[in-house]
Amino acid sequence: MDISGASSSVASTLELKSLQLSKSQQEVEGQATLELLESAEAPKTTSANPAIGSNIDTFA
Repeated sequence: MDISGASSSVASTLELKSLQLSKSQQEVEGQATLELLESAEAPKTTSANPAIGSNIDTFA
């Protein structure tokens, strides 16, 4: 029985599982970031009268 071969196989399996968990965590964090950015987006406002706000009164 080759112990070093079995140990290498276990190490490879654990490394693969670690990479899978890391990828899953990155996907979760990426989705949370997108949701945060979408929630922070300024609401789109429209005026009933498009001429409102087109003139700026200035006084010297």
